[in-house]
Amino acid sequence: MNHATSEMNDTVSAIYVKLREMAASFAFKPGERINESSLSRDLGASRTPLREALNRLVAEGFVEFRAGRGFFCRTLSDKRIIHLYQARMAIECEAVRQAAMHAKPAELEAIDASLDLSADEYSNCTNPIRLMELDEAFHLQLAGLSGNPELLRMLETIYDKIRFVRTADLRRLQAAGRTTTERHRAVLDIVRTGDGSAASAAMRDHIEHRAKHASEAVRLAFADLYAPQEELT
Repeated sequence: MNHATSEMNDTVSAIYVKLREMAASFAFKPGERINESSLSRDLGASRTPLREALNRLVAEGFVEFRAGRGFFCRTLSDKRIIHLYQARMAIECEAVRQAAMHAKPAELEAIDASLDLSADEYSNCTNPIRLMELDEAFHLQLAGLSGNPELLRMLETIYDKIRFVRTADLRRLQAAGRTTTERHRAVLDIVRTGDGSAASAAMRDHIEHRAKHASEAVRLAFADLYAPQEELT
């Protein structure tokens, strides 16, 4: 690989990371056509690496390409949310089953310690993005103990696609004075027993409980997206 090719790949990767973050957080409104000229100017990037980065996002399902019309931000219908949660459940239940069978006590204690450290911050946090980070950390740490990097990689991709929904859901949960910490501890306690089937069932119950609220959460979140912004005074 020559220097010019390597430099181009680095540029595409940097643009891709930024665009992925924007797509995951719905910086582009659902169904909105992506203005390549404006985006190129805002990111200080030329059109060629920008399009290559956008095509990566098409392959991952974050962006849609419509022939003759360009790139569009993904939409989140009730059906799509259900499909994404079903995929999450399949991956995460298998990951936690494997973790229960293979994780070492010290590794599980480390996750327990992380829950202790984050409990107060979680309860008092007012930043929905940080709430999401704290919640996601538990699930990814646990999945990482499966010993299967492919399961972890797939779960990370699914989380990127539902992060907007889960952030909205966690914000509503906290507003009601509740958190997911105790449910996380309950799952972890079952993982400690080494019973893979029971751990999988516990994780399924946990995910199903939150999935019931996902569609309502996204409707409220979209209302926030489209709400008129208050003018600065």
